[in-house]
Amino acid sequence: MTLRVDSKLKKKLDQLAKTTQRSRSFLAAEAIREYVALNEWQIEEIKKAIQQADAGDFATDEEVEEMFKKWAKRAR
Repeated sequence: MTLRVDSKLKKKLDQLAKTTQRSRSFLAAEAIREYVALNEWQIEEIKKAIQQADAGDFATDEEVEEMFKKWAKRAR
């Protein structure tokens, strides 16, 4: 696999590699691994939410209002 990055990003990656004593390839692979894991998680959560919505599993108006009150108290 070949990746093309702009010169500014390459310079930052080089500095990070030097600081962490890792190769650019290692850091790039780690970044891709984290990106894929995060997106897989998000997609799974979206699929679960769609299934719940399709099943009509929604919060009541009262439950939503209670949640807003709860978060409003914490924000103060």
